[in-house]
Amino acid sequence: MKLKNYIGGQWVEPENGAYEPVIDPATGEILAEVPKSSVKDADRAIAAARSAYDSWRKVPAPKRGEILFKVGQILKERKHELAQQMTREMGKVYTEAAGDVQEGIDMAFYMAGEGRRSFGYTTPSELPDKFAMATRDSIGVAGIITPWNFPMAIPTWKIFPALVCGNTVVFKPASEVPLSAQALVNILIEAGVPAGVVNLVHGDGPVVGEALLADPRVDLISFTGSNQTGRHVAKVAGEALKRVSLELGGKNAIIVMDDANLDLAVEGILWSAFGTTGQRCTACSRLIVHEKIYDELRDRLADRMSKLRLGHGLEKSTDVGPLITQKALEKVHGYVEIGQQEGAKLVLGGGRAENGDLSRGYFYQPTLFTEVTPEMRIASEEIFGPVLSMIRVKSLEEAIAINNRVTYGLSSSIFSQDVNRVFQAIRDLATGIVYINAGTTGAEIHLPFGGTRGTGNGHREAGTAALDFFSEWKAVYVDFSGKLQRAQIDA
Repeated sequence: MKLKNYIGGQWVEPENGAYEPVIDPATGEILAEVPKSSVKDADRAIAAARSAYDSWRKVPAPKRGEILFKVGQILKERKHELAQQMTREMGKVYTEAAGDVQEGIDMAFYMAGEGRRSFGYTTPSELPDKFAMATRDSIGVAGIITPWNFPMAIPTWKIFPALVCGNTVVFKPASEVPLSAQALVNILIEAGVPAGVVNLVHGDGPVVGEALLADPRVDLISFTGSNQTGRHVAKVAGEALKRVSLELGGKNAIIVMDDANLDLAVEGILWSAFGTTGQRCTACSRLIVHEKIYDELRDRLADRMSKLRLGHGLEKSTDVGPLITQKALEKVHGYVEIGQQEGAKLVLGGGRAENGDLSRGYFYQPTLFTEVTPEMRIASEEIFGPVLSMIRVKSLEEAIAINNRVTYGLSSSIFSQDVNRVFQAIRDLATGIVYINAGTTGAEIHLPFGGTRGTGNGHREAGTAALDFFSEWKAVYVDFSGKLQRAQIDA
C-alpha cells in the first residue's frame, strides 16, 4: 500500500514519486510505503493552507468546536482499530496505544468546548465614556511537526487547538508512523474540516520540515523532538520572527525517600521507566534513592524487572515492546556500554533480546544500573530506551539538587508519606511537571504540558495554555465620548 499526501482537499502522490517502507519494529514486516516528499509538495500544502485561512478564521469559533466534537466521537468509535494500527507501526503495547488514542479523544472534546469558551476579558477604562476589552484572534498557518512515539496524542495536542483558534495547518508527522497520521486526517475530513484547512505532507525533516521553517507563509511552528533539532528549529524559524513552540525531551527522575511505600514506588518506577520501552519524553531514566532503602528497592526492582515479558504489542502477555528502529537500538546499547565504562554496575539486562521471534524485531532487555553517580553520562543524557540508573543520596535536599542538575526540566516525581517533604519538593523541583507518589508519566490534557531549561522554550501544550500559543491577543478600545481622548495625557 502506497500512502499519499493530503493537500488542498485532495489525496495526491508525492511530486517526485519517491517512497520508503513503513516497518513493524516487532517483526520487520513492511506495512506500507510512505512518501518522501519534496519541497514542491510542501510548497503546495503551504499555499493551500494560506488560501484557506481567510475563510476558516471567519468560521465562528463555536462552529469550529462542533467539528472537533465530531472528531472526538469518531475517534472514540474507532479507538480499537486505531490502537491496533499504532501498535503495528511503532511497537507500543496495545493498552498503551489505546491510551494514546484516548488522549486524542480527550483533547478533541476539550478543545471543542474551547470553541465556546475561548474567553477574552473586559476591563474598566481609565477615561470616561470609553470601553476596553481584549479578545483572542487567529494567527495564520501553523506548521505542525510531530514525533513517532505518540502518533495520535501529540498531533492532536497541536492540531486541535490550532484549528479551534482559527488557524490552518500543514502537518508533517514522523515517517515511522504515517498510518496513524493518515487515519487522523481522514477523521478530520469526515468530521467536516474544509479543504485546505488541514494538509498532510509526509517526508524527511531536512526537506519538508525545513520548508515549513523557512517559508514566510507559515506563521507559527509547533515542534516536538530532540533538543538538538529543536535548537535548529528555533534558529531558522526565529530568524523569520515566527512564533515557535518547542517540546524537547527530558532526563526525568523519581525520588524515593526512606518513608516511601515501596510497593507503590516499584509499580510507579516500572511503569515510568519501561512503559513505551522507555521511549517517552517523560520516561523515568534516573532513580534517586535514599541510602536507607537503596538495597531493598534495588532487589525488589530487579526481581520485578526480570519478570517483564517482551513481545509484540498485540500479544496480551506482552509488557514491553520493541524499540522503534535499529538505529535506536544501537543508540541505547551504546549508552549501556558507556555506563559500564564509567564504572556503573550493570545489575540486569544490557543487551539485545534475540531469543525466538524477538530476533526479528528491535527488542532490548530492560536494563538496570546501580552505583551511578550524577556526573555519569547515563545520569545526564537522554537515552530514550529501557535503561534505568540508580543514584544513592543521604537527604531530600541532595536528591532535589541532583534532580535539578541536568540540562532538562520536564517531569519529576517523589515517593514520600511526609507532607512536609512533599511540599518542599513541589516548591524546589525545577521541572514543568511534578508527581507525588506516582511515576513521571501520566499527564492529563486539561493541565499545561511542558518543561523548563533544555526541555523547551517556555510554551506549554494542552489545557488553556495551548490557546496562548495558537492565538494572538487583540486589545480593543471603544470611545463613545464623541471627542478625542488622549489616554494618559488626558487622564
